[in-house]
Amino acid sequence: MSDATLVYDDDCGFCTWWADFIDERSDLEIVGFSDLDDDLLERLPDDYESCSHLVTGEEVYSCGESIETALTYTDIGKPARPLVSFFRQFEDYERFRERAYRQVADNRSKWGKVMSKTPPARRDGTN
Repeated sequence: MSDATLVYDDDCGFCTWWADFIDERSDLEIVGFSDLDDDLLERLPDDYESCSHLVTGEEVYSCGESIETALTYTDIGKPARPLVSFFRQFEDYERFRERAYRQVADNRSKWGKVMSKTPPARRDGTN
């Protein structure tokens, strides 16, 4: 098991689809906002519900960087690690990555029509 945890909005079908995609292809621990424990919550930014986060032993990656990093933990993303490290040297890349993340996140309802799963927070009559 990895020492990293992907934290996501478990009340969002699109987010759940992505969390399951990453879960099936990596050994990351996957935790929804509704299941955060105090230790993990303490490591997240105050506005943690504004995007996803990847928490490792030493770092917290948020928003676009969290998904980018999580994907490098997957079977299909591991080979891209050197490329990701290279691109992270450039501010233009970081701006592009975060703008792209925000564009997708702000349109989750549209993307959810194509890629969605029932979120854990809405299963079994909970929420």
